[in-house]
Amino acid sequence: MPAAVYILGLSVFALGTSEFMLSGLLPPIADDMDVSIPQAGLLISAFAIGMVVGAPLLAVATLRLPRKTTLVALITTFGVGQVAGALAPSYEVLFASRVVSALACAGFWAVGAAVAIAMVRPGARARAMAVMIGGLSIANVLGVPAGAFLGEHLGWRSAFWAVGAASAVALVGVVTRIPHIPLPERKPELRRELTIYRDRQVWLAVVVTALAAGGVFCAFSYLAPLLTDVAGLASGWVPTVLGLFGAGALVGTAIGGRVADAHLFGVLLSGIAASTVLLAALALFAGNPVAAVALAFLLGVSAFYTAPALNARMFNVAGAAPTLAGATTTAAFNLGNTGGPWLGGTVIDAGLGYPATAWAGGAMTLVALGTVAVALRLHRREDRRTPSRIVTGGAAGGSARGGVAGEVPGGMAAPGGIVGDARGGDGRGGDARGGAAGVQVCAATGKGPDAVQG
Repeated sequence: MPAAVYILGLSVFALGTSEFMLSGLLPPIADDMDVSIPQAGLLISAFAIGMVVGAPLLAVATLRLPRKTTLVALITTFGVGQVAGALAPSYEVLFASRVVSALACAGFWAVGAAVAIAMVRPGARARAMAVMIGGLSIANVLGVPAGAFLGEHLGWRSAFWAVGAASAVALVGVVTRIPHIPLPERKPELRRELTIYRDRQVWLAVVVTALAAGGVFCAFSYLAPLLTDVAGLASGWVPTVLGLFGAGALVGTAIGGRVADAHLFGVLLSGIAASTVLLAALALFAGNPVAAVALAFLLGVSAFYTAPALNARMFNVAGAAPTLAGATTTAAFNLGNTGGPWLGGTVIDAGLGYPATAWAGGAMTLVALGTVAVALRLHRREDRRTPSRIVTGGAAGGSARGGVAGEVPGGMAAPGGIVGDARGGDGRGGDARGGAAGVQVCAATGKGPDAVQG
């Protein structure tokens, strides 16, 4: 694997740490900025809003720009955003710095994925993407708890300085190790890619992703004050519990990535149902410190157990436009990360207490569960209308919705040479619908180049 791919993983580690570390820094930020904790929680929403807007916008805006130059500009902007946050004299400046950082983060994700795939041979594309995604997982295990630890002992601004330093290291790596990546001869056509939004399954996937993520982050965003004010734990426990959530996320991603290939809807239904139950349990037993800690770990497992399937489903239904498929998934996740903290802050402001954030989050995941059931019913109906989607010829084929990820009746994983297989659709057949999207699905599930059930 080229060293440049690991540089991208390091960059994603910095991006992910900044995105999620505020969950452990809300109390000191609120005290320093003289705002309420719910108002401080809007900083999480600000980052998510920037990701929602930035993912599709920058995915399209940078299509014709040099890849390396774009990455340098984005990671530089992100680092400047961290410094601005560390120096912020007011809540408003801090809020603006989060939005700017999020825009750069979203763009780096979109461009970095394309660069990682371009630097390796077709058979190693999924592994390259896995390195990038691994940076995000490590951010949850190490970066977020480290940020909380720094915030506890050196002040919340030190966490921003630390991420800024990590961004500087990543910038040096991008400048020195990322090679020149030539732009593709055939430029993506925006009008053609936008046609994916005519498919109701795409919108159902957006709703499920946003609600499933939002439900978890409705409670997770206020986990620090819940642990200290309700469970009675000392503030020094917060980094440890956040680390346990991250460890659970690693476990959930590993398990979900393995089983989502053959049981995509099964993973979605069981994982979101588990999150709903765990959120209800957190609301009921928030006052028990042992239960609160254990539930934080289990919630990390259930939330990230569904993440590979959520990514794969979007690529299945929007595979004809892989550029926008990835951007849409990112936007959907962060739409949930926006709505969840906002809803949590609303119930706190209403005087319902921190445990109520878990009840509100559980309501969101319950609606997500119902939406999955609707999508499954439509999926089965579509399968009955099209008895066979198997098309020979690898990437040159294509299903009714882009031919991504082995969509065959009965949910069997497709072997090589069948629509959506990453090996058959590595782009050598000339059709990006069976190639880039297939690889991204495999990467999202953490698997090798195997087909993913639709």
